[in-house]
Amino acid sequence: MVREPDYDVIIAGGGMSGLLTAAAVGVYSKQKARVLVVDRNPASEPGKKTVNGWTCGDATSKNSLDYLYKNVGIRYGPPEIEHPVSGVLLFSPDHQTKVLFEGEGFMLSRKVLAKKQVEDARKVGVEFAFGVSLDSLQFEDGWVTGVVGRNQDGSTFSKTAKVVVDSAGSATKLRRSLAIESKVEKEIDRDDLESTGRYIFDFEPGVEDKTWFDPKFAIIHFDQYLSSGGYCWTFPRGEHKANIGLGVQKSALDARNAKYGRKDTLQDLIDQYVRANKAIRNPVLSKAQQDIGNNKGSWQVPVRRHNDCLVANGYALIGDAAWMPRPIDAGGIGPCIYSSVILGGVLARALEAKDTSEEGLWGYNVEYMRFYGYQMSSFEILRSYLQTLTNEEISYGMKHFLSEDDVAHITRRQHPEFDRVRMFNPMMWLRILAEPALASNLRFTAKKSESLISHNLNYPEKPADWFEWKKGLVRQLNEAFGRFGLKKIPLTGAS
Repeated sequence: MVREPDYDVIIAGGGMSGLLTAAAVGVYSKQKARVLVVDRNPASEPGKKTVNGWTCGDATSKNSLDYLYKNVGIRYGPPEIEHPVSGVLLFSPDHQTKVLFEGEGFMLSRKVLAKKQVEDARKVGVEFAFGVSLDSLQFEDGWVTGVVGRNQDGSTFSKTAKVVVDSAGSATKLRRSLAIESKVEKEIDRDDLESTGRYIFDFEPGVEDKTWFDPKFAIIHFDQYLSSGGYCWTFPRGEHKANIGLGVQKSALDARNAKYGRKDTLQDLIDQYVRANKAIRNPVLSKAQQDIGNNKGSWQVPVRRHNDCLVANGYALIGDAAWMPRPIDAGGIGPCIYSSVILGGVLARALEAKDTSEEGLWGYNVEYMRFYGYQMSSFEILRSYLQTLTNEEISYGMKHFLSEDDVAHITRRQHPEFDRVRMFNPMMWLRILAEPALASNLRFTAKKSESLISHNLNYPEKPADWFEWKKGLVRQLNEAFGRFGLKKIPLTGAS
């Protein structure tokens, strides 16, 4: 007689993606599913990402929170929502060109939000095991059957489940220990991770300059000197409070330091960015209760498309463990919300159908890709190209080649088409001739984006057709990487 598993679903990691998935399974299964969330943190600090706190940019869109409420019935308000914004403003390195995208949104208080998310999950029957560090998966006959780890006292923790959801972050041990035949990629290239860090500051107003700080808008600065391969941000949390930080790609930072004879670290660059901000004066770490233990920190963020396959027999990936943050801006909260709701529904249906195989969970791949993930490959291409440009080239391109239609596309989180580089008027031709390679490559990224979006919207509905789809994806990505002089990627994920 086969022993009944301890749980229907074990969720490894009690961060935002894990907690939301747990709540969604509870809602969609009408609390019939037995769900356990395993978190390495104590119950008093759920979802804490690093020893430095719940480190994050903390911004998300109103659309994503509306989606959560519409589908799962979870609504957020003060104190977990700290400050509203009217959108995100992206500035060129010279601060002369700006692009508004995203629309209405909010700054979240992640330390407070995590406790609210635990309460929401408990309301639908979710159980918790706090203070447990997970080391590996359990396997049997080609299936994931559970998890193994350690309690705080050093004793062994071992539980079984019909499905294990890996929500343990980009450095998760579980994905790397996946020892069954699967299509899941287990490792990420180092250049697809960015080191990011930020402060939460209270400050006195300095020079009024809304290219540096605006309480109504989250501000992003492209600056290849201060944030090589990434970007800087100043996100308001009030009239005189902000989340300020930046991210860098290691190889790009190494090249930048070599070029300028510097030895700057991530922390050095963040401090330089803070000092450069003329709109804030005398910044001090926030002493608000919700920020204590969370007002300074750093973390790693994946900035490539999400894992090309998110499921295996008895196993699913989500959040940073699945490399879900958007490649163009490293935003992870929106993808987390959408994917958690979708996965929760898929898991509930799979449990009801008594099929938690790769095929039984495959709908998660298809639904997430077609609803939200289809754009991520194209943003990966655009991000990769932008990392090859200088500040002067980025400023020139944003000033002369971005049209109003391109801005509208970006507002909808679609890829710009750079139609201006096709305009037949003397002034535009002069601008194109001044930067012909830039114009040509921007048009190439636009056309490649169209092709990648079309390819991803045709994500295979059955596992048997996946490998042909993957070959086509890798071929298209490598066409772009080859053109930009970047490292090509191997055809993996079919172990």
